[in-house]
Amino acid sequence: MQSNAVERGAKTGQAFDDSGRWALISLALSMLLSSLGISIANVALPSLAEAFDTSFQRVQWVVLAYLLTVTITIVTAGRLGDLIGHRRMLIGGISLFALASGLCGAVSSLWLLIAARALQGLGAAVLMALSIAFVRDTVAKDRTGSAMGLLGTMSAIGTALGPSLGGVLLTAASWRAIFLVMVPLGVLNLLLASRFLPAGKPTGKGGGFDSLGTLLLGLTLAAYALATTVGGAHMGWPNVALLVVAVLGVGLFVMVEARVASPLIQLSAFRDASLSGSLVMNALVSTVMMVTFVVGPFYLARALGLNAALVGMAMSVGPVISALTGIPAGRIVDWLSASLVVIIGLALMTAGAFVLVVVPTSFGVAGYVVGIAILTPGYQLFQAANNTAVMMDVSPDRRGVVSGMLSLPRNLGLITGASVMGALFAFVSGTVDGSTAHPETVATGMRVTFAVAGMLILAATVVALLVRGSVANAATVEE
Repeated sequence: MQSNAVERGAKTGQAFDDSGRWALISLALSMLLSSLGISIANVALPSLAEAFDTSFQRVQWVVLAYLLTVTITIVTAGRLGDLIGHRRMLIGGISLFALASGLCGAVSSLWLLIAARALQGLGAAVLMALSIAFVRDTVAKDRTGSAMGLLGTMSAIGTALGPSLGGVLLTAASWRAIFLVMVPLGVLNLLLASRFLPAGKPTGKGGGFDSLGTLLLGLTLAAYALATTVGGAHMGWPNVALLVVAVLGVGLFVMVEARVASPLIQLSAFRDASLSGSLVMNALVSTVMMVTFVVGPFYLARALGLNAALVGMAMSVGPVISALTGIPAGRIVDWLSASLVVIIGLALMTAGAFVLVVVPTSFGVAGYVVGIAILTPGYQLFQAANNTAVMMDVSPDRRGVVSGMLSLPRNLGLITGASVMGALFAFVSGTVDGSTAHPETVATGMRVTFAVAGMLILAATVVALLVRGSVANAATVEE
């Protein structure tokens, strides 16, 4: 049987057979769709505001509903995959994503569109969590890094493809087309997953689902996400109140998880320095990467005076490099140890961040591109190595929830980068309106923001070194 062939190939370390390749293609397409769902909608916001005759603040929820739903549900999606089976859960997620994409293209009101986007985000959470979890069921252990690199590449392609594909579809058809185009891709992915993914079995132990913990985690994440997004750059008492709710939610969640028989997240897992360190590093790195998308356009347009076309070209450098370096990064992880490649990737990211502090001042757009060209490969090395280090030896009954836990700080980092680091940039620039900022203050804001970003990467590097030392000491004790 084809699914058995995939399992045998993964266990023996042999090269992929045809079934294994098609299974990996299905996982890659899942990552492409989930990232495309984020990036393709941004370009349509002006068209949506016009179509529904509403404000930009309201149509922003077309993007926020998707991102918030993914963030809130991704750990739960992974845990459900452990309980009912990774293949069954992933096929369900693909089906939901395709159905919700069709609903997005068919609705007649903005609020129905926002609801459909939340449903699409729920499907995307399953795609993100289970694609990473499925890698160890699909490929040989010594090729895990390459597979993780491929998934990173497809995520980057989805991010880069969204704005350009969305622009073409908006010009040729209407805003509905940007959602409907994902329906046939989802159907194709459903056929591939049903045909080639190894069947497997439900692996969750204990048989219980932590309903209370799931509810508390969802409400806590929702409170934090809303605290960092409502009000835009204007932070007021609602933001503070939501942050307080988030902090209280964390405390309650920890108390519940310590007492329930089958916790959503086993608190003892955080005693593993490797896992805890990986989650912290993922949050810090994602926060920094979001800075390039938030600060970059304002710096290129207002400080360097580039027109929209040139800004678009400069901003495409990062995603293009990311797409080109993902697979090589994964292969490097397979050749070297994952913990070493994590440090190499963070070192490149640190260098890139500080190049962006210094070089653009003297070399303009060329200096900016050089900084991005150093930062981005470092990010791909980090992602491939960090994902591999976490997922390599996770037991089958925890792969889904651990994959969700790994993706959660990434999404939280993206939200934090957009809000907190964006607010820092606006504060240093002396205005919350990039269109009226002076070029000198925008340049200063960019330098200060990337200096802080560089310090965050340095902090992540310290964590990586501590984790590497802890693992080495543990190995010495065992010997």
